[in-house]
Amino acid sequence: MLDIKFVRDNPEVVKQNIKNKFQDHKLPLVDEVIELDEKNRKIKQEVEALRAEKNSLSKLIGGLMKDGKKDEAEEVKAKVAAGNARIDELTDEEKTTEEEIKKRMMVIPNIIDKSVPIGKDDSENVEIERFGEPVVPDFEVPYHTDIMEKFNGIDLDAARKVAGNGFYYLMGDIARLHSADFMIDRGFTYCVPPFMIRSNVVTGVMSFDEMDQMMYKIEGEDLYLIGTSEHSMIGKFIGTHTNEEDLPYTLTSYSPCFRKEKGAHGIEERGVYRIHQFEKQEMIVICKPEDSMMWYDKLWKNTVDLFRSMDIPVRTLECCSGDLADLKVKSVDVEAWSPRQKKYFEVGSCSNLGDAQARRLSIRIRGKEGNYFAHTLNNTVVAPPRMLIAFLENNLNADGSVNIPEVLRPYMGGMEKIVPKK
Repeated sequence: MLDIKFVRDNPEVVKQNIKNKFQDHKLPLVDEVIELDEKNRKIKQEVEALRAEKNSLSKLIGGLMKDGKKDEAEEVKAKVAAGNARIDELTDEEKTTEEEIKKRMMVIPNIIDKSVPIGKDDSENVEIERFGEPVVPDFEVPYHTDIMEKFNGIDLDAARKVAGNGFYYLMGDIARLHSADFMIDRGFTYCVPPFMIRSNVVTGVMSFDEMDQMMYKIEGEDLYLIGTSEHSMIGKFIGTHTNEEDLPYTLTSYSPCFRKEKGAHGIEERGVYRIHQFEKQEMIVICKPEDSMMWYDKLWKNTVDLFRSMDIPVRTLECCSGDLADLKVKSVDVEAWSPRQKKYFEVGSCSNLGDAQARRLSIRIRGKEGNYFAHTLNNTVVAPPRMLIAFLENNLNADGSVNIPEVLRPYMGGMEKIVPKK
């Protein structure tokens, strides 16, 4: 959420940012917010004037009563009562106006960084760099669930009976690969957060569109299942004031995640690509504004390093303006090579949200020159289901066996390859 003063002083900047994100339907919100803000400030001024008048009249009543001027005192009391009634009326109007302002401000997108390329959607994201050489083997690479089934490593039918489409059972060696410990010891504090969060945290960390597309609501309770542990880790700091010298806070979590995945369809949305329940290792940073871009560059490299440690070719894409969620200032996707599809697919993303989440959740920093809002960032180190797809396809042999990279062998009992069971 933007600072109302910034919107008031820079309406054309806010409108151009909306245009850059191809959300022209939101342009009227800027003028509506400015008009409501002006109305709200006039209400506050009138309330302040009425209270000052009330204080003055209240002092006068005592003097009139002392002088025996009861009738005049009663007239003044009537004025005070009328003033109180008007103050109550204006206070209600002020509350309604502030709710209307917040309602619109929650929808106006955050100001994107100047370096973000302008584009309508993810088809216009810009490749930054590549790591490793993509290889297409001289044999056909099966769909990833077909590979898993040959190892008795996945059971979609049983999961469908138990929970419906979008779930799976992982078994045996495939489950061992999935659960390998991918913690990267780079100074982050390991965190096991709550897997359910309240609505005020949900609306504090994401846009309403994201919330509708992602979150599962717990019926009858003010609780949502997390779509990513980033949300509950950021929520840990709601309403806090942190001393500048204690920053940054750097947390990482390996947790279950739950998502609706609205609109998922086609063969690439089956199997374990887009699913309702999965695990993910997430990293978050809470830092001073001047440090956020430095952390942004450091965070996404963790994902690249992880996949390169398994010799999986990856590339990074700068997300264009139209592909950025409303709270994001800047974002990069990490994509892994798929020999079967002969193209890259997303395996991780890193985002700098500026002070948008901190402003919504009241995450403040105590500085030498006063308090200010923190900056927040997040990075998906790895979502193991997608890692499995990239791993299996890039390490598959013509005979159906799968090579185990050296970095994973300690988690696989020293095995150098796994061999199909059927």
